[in-house]
Amino acid sequence: MRIATFNVNGIGSRLPALLQWLEEKQPDVACLQELKAPQEKFPLEAINAAGYHAIWHGQKSWNGVAILSRTPPQEIGRGLPGDPEDEQSRYIEAVVGDVVIACLYLPNGNPAPGPKFDYKLKWFERLIRRGEQLLATGANVVLAGDFNVMPTELDVYKPERWGDDALFRPETREAFHRLVAQGWTDALRRMHPGEKIYTFWDYFRNAYGRDAGLRIDHLLLSPALAPALKAAGVDRDVRGREKPSDHAPTWVELDLGASKAGAAGSAAAARGKAAHADVSTDAANTAKAATKVPRKAPVKAALDAATKDAAEAPAEAPTKTSAKAPAKAAKNVATKVATKVPTKAATKAATKASAKS
Repeated sequence: MRIATFNVNGIGSRLPALLQWLEEKQPDVACLQELKAPQEKFPLEAINAAGYHAIWHGQKSWNGVAILSRTPPQEIGRGLPGDPEDEQSRYIEAVVGDVVIACLYLPNGNPAPGPKFDYKLKWFERLIRRGEQLLATGANVVLAGDFNVMPTELDVYKPERWGDDALFRPETREAFHRLVAQGWTDALRRMHPGEKIYTFWDYFRNAYGRDAGLRIDHLLLSPALAPALKAAGVDRDVRGREKPSDHAPTWVELDLGASKAGAAGSAAAARGKAAHADVSTDAANTAKAATKVPRKAPVKAALDAATKDAAEAPAEAPTKTSAKAPAKAAKNVATKVATKVPTKAATKAATKASAKS
């Protein structure tokens, strides 16, 4: 199973580059960031024609995240819990097969210090709490996206020039290290220890040509999934094409069938059968952007609809991962994670209840 993350820097202007990469590499799952498009402007028809289902959380001009997959993703929720007033489109979660995919776009935070940097650090704290909750489910989980942090000096060209930047300040790196210390595996660094490897090159001063890059796009694997890691890399050549994003796609290759991770994920899915899905009310909206899933359906109905959609898909529809992870297992994992991890609306409801008491 190949899972990739790609900050497209505007899905409208970069759509041809995205489609070319999808055709060439054919990842099973692609997490996208910086869509820079409102919900209704997402190019679903083109994505479907490329052989992918999609869920997305758009926002006009800025932000925006999406999960593309060969089989219908079972959406868990959107919006990072912990701040009911945060309306920025930076986080979305789904299950593909028996793997929970969290696609994120962490705030840049510049200039630092200042309000934007404060928001970045608060967002990071919420992500750390979410990471802990996800690990508590025992499921196979991937945190994938643009984290806007270079964890070490090895991850930045000329680190002495970046000391005051929000992407490299000690507070930012410390937050990342605390997240990883929960038990996550930094997949790219695990497969390339000690190697200079970048995922981002600025548009200015011929940064790509000089290889003056940063490693800010990461894929973190839960302990259950880490044994399945077989390869990881960066499709660096994509950055050198015409009208490129300033990021390059970053990916991991997982062998679920040849490791204990597959068995652990299946066991987690089986245990999820006992979890009955009267999940939080916010989950009623989680499937509104998914292909062929009713906008107002509660989570259980939405997952049932997506499962039926997968079962009724025509023979020519992509089924690359279906044999490894049946839709029923995906539904069970999604239900388990949704019941154990409070959603944004649940947090908001709790806040209101507290205010009234």
